[in-house]
Amino acid sequence: MYRPLHDGWILRPVGGDPGEIPAAVPGSVHTDLLAAGLIEDPYRDDNETRLGWIGRTDWVYTTTFDWHDDGHERADLVCEGLDTVATVLLNGQELGTTANMHRTYRFAARELLREGANQLEVRFRAPYAYAEEQQERHGERPGPYDEPYPFIRKMACNFGWDWGPTLVTSGIWRPIGLESWSGARLAEVRPLVRGDGVEVRVRVERTGDAPVTVTAEVAGVSVEAKLAQGESEAVLSLDVPHAERWWPRGHGAQPLYGLTVRAGSDEWRREIGFRTVELETDAFRLIVNGKPVFVRGFNWIPDDCFPTRVTSERLAERFRQAIGTGANALRVWGGGVYESEDFYTLADREGLLVWQDFPFACSAYPEEEPFRSEVEAEARQNVARLAAHPSLVLWCGNNENIEGHQHWDWQEPLGDRSWGSAFYYDVLPSVVAELDPTRPYWPGSPYSGDPGRDARDPSTGTVHIWTVWGGDLGYQHYADYTPRFVAEFGYQGPPTYATLRAGSSDEPLTPDSSHQKAPGGQDKLLKGLRGHLPQPENFADWHYYTQLNQARAMTFGVERFRALMPYCMGTIVWQLNDCWPVTSWAAVDGEGRRKPLWYALRRSYADRLITRLGTEVVLVNDTDEEWAGTLELAARDLSGEVLAGRGEQVTVPARGTLRLDPPQDERARLLTAELGGDRKVFALAEDPEMGYPKAKAVTFVERVADGYTVEVSAGTIMRDLAIFPDRLDPDATVDDQLVTLLPGERVTFHIRTDKELDEGALVSYPVLRCVNEH
Repeated sequence: MYRPLHDGWILRPVGGDPGEIPAAVPGSVHTDLLAAGLIEDPYRDDNETRLGWIGRTDWVYTTTFDWHDDGHERADLVCEGLDTVATVLLNGQELGTTANMHRTYRFAARELLREGANQLEVRFRAPYAYAEEQQERHGERPGPYDEPYPFIRKMACNFGWDWGPTLVTSGIWRPIGLESWSGARLAEVRPLVRGDGVEVRVRVERTGDAPVTVTAEVAGVSVEAKLAQGESEAVLSLDVPHAERWWPRGHGAQPLYGLTVRAGSDEWRREIGFRTVELETDAFRLIVNGKPVFVRGFNWIPDDCFPTRVTSERLAERFRQAIGTGANALRVWGGGVYESEDFYTLADREGLLVWQDFPFACSAYPEEEPFRSEVEAEARQNVARLAAHPSLVLWCGNNENIEGHQHWDWQEPLGDRSWGSAFYYDVLPSVVAELDPTRPYWPGSPYSGDPGRDARDPSTGTVHIWTVWGGDLGYQHYADYTPRFVAEFGYQGPPTYATLRAGSSDEPLTPDSSHQKAPGGQDKLLKGLRGHLPQPENFADWHYYTQLNQARAMTFGVERFRALMPYCMGTIVWQLNDCWPVTSWAAVDGEGRRKPLWYALRRSYADRLITRLGTEVVLVNDTDEEWAGTLELAARDLSGEVLAGRGEQVTVPARGTLRLDPPQDERARLLTAELGGDRKVFALAEDPEMGYPKAKAVTFVERVADGYTVEVSAGTIMRDLAIFPDRLDPDATVDDQLVTLLPGERVTFHIRTDKELDEGALVSYPVLRCVNEH
């Protein structure tokens, strides 16, 4: 019997102000202080910079609850997540201590409980104090930031990142409660699923020596095992030859089957999916149910600096946004957390593959105690916890630490100190091999399959491409890479106008009104426009051009790598989401609004894609059916006149590509390619060299039940036409962006809003934009 203990909590600092305040559990100190009106919104303006004291303060949570003897032999306090270094006391007596945000802790509490009122207290030590103490003990380790995050098992990006604020949290961040039980308890259930069955490995905790019957049932098949005196583990094998396979999105359905395991009166239920997963390591090709899958994915960061604010509804919206682009995968990045059950359950149901990093990122980590024991305990818990989820297809040891050791000048300052290699090459693979042999393990990313190889070698394993953004190279330099699998690459752009406006009190807004955490980020945004787009003369132009340039950069990279299929078998864009309002690499900003990049990726991640590779036109067909029809290719001038063209019968094989040479004409400025209703317009030079005429159009606005439609009829070419209704209503959304029209063509945008908008403003600068508007 489980009883949550989420009510009646109060919070106070150890010494000093602000005294006692109400506390939400699950929650965090920051959100409690914010709710009490004692701090300003950490996401607005520069408020973040005034909140560093919170992470350097000890905090105490206290509550009182009634308890009456229920006759059970055991009563355990179950803490699903304490952030991070804590001492737990019941009625003034110490139950236990914690030092790992990523673990669940269970403390035997029966002997300390009293009839009637009981006091529960959780004392949190300041994260900085603990981490800096461990840093002093073990010696400094090289990393990207002057922060001690490698010295505490806690969400690393709490300490700031090149897209996130420094908001170092404490608190009871996951549920806490009392579990009463007698006889036997299911301490661990690990379903090891194959395509036609499942082996359920069970560990039972017992209070006595009476025999225990363990049963498992799925899809109408059941089996049982009896545990004799002294036995605590059982293996139950269920063959389910009639089971339908679970497939990634775009490759089939996602049938799920309820698995129920019982030991005595204790019961465990989950949904499982029958499937197999393999990894061809040199090619880094994921194979699900014997079928290679081209990974079209996003990197996922914590969706809020305060994870308890990420509701199941909010997660569902992020998943809809990922799926809406055509993505089939999410990589849970190693600077965050093992995500909630809701996250993986959504992935199971939606067919999104999950690549799970263990929480290590961008730094050398000490391997000595207490960290070795904490890392193993955390890994064992989470590998077991997530074993049931068919969406989870890969365990990865770390993010960029192997590359860092090879390339980031770590070795001299490290000397003979440890840096984490024992975790990635020994501890973690051993845990995965023991507890979850059904899934592949990969030591890190980027990684080339062998510790002796260069982690940046694009010919094998995974690569992260940051030379384009970080090296001030134009995005056309993605063409310099012929990788097997790109696990990170990205290009920055600002958040939507409404998000930027909500995050800043500046009047008027300027480019510097947006949070920018990347070193030199503002300069890189402007340098990135050179040769591609005009230099902006005001904020509105800066906002449109830099968002557009982000979309074009990622379109170029994604489509190049997809055109290399099957040599290249994956692109994971950095990144899907943001945790606060910031200029970053995200497609969806910190308020959940879709940036122009999102709309561009919806085209680039489509099942069927028309693109270019060098001078060739490439047709990419990532479906199980042939793509056949008449391909219309035309070289055109800016008036749309066809200067050279042809129609050609083509058949693109299932999960294949086809390359063709387009018609040529030295006068041509545009190339169009159309097949089966899909059309692409390619500019044959950069925009400043194109000689576009000033855009002319006729617009028509109509009020409809759920908002407005805006029809734009082009009198000239209109390059990357976009409409930004959030400038008029922060909650307004639009169904499309970045549409190129030839003269005589038209498009209708559908704007959803429940407010009355200025119809003239809807079709005027700076709401309605295109590159050649001036």
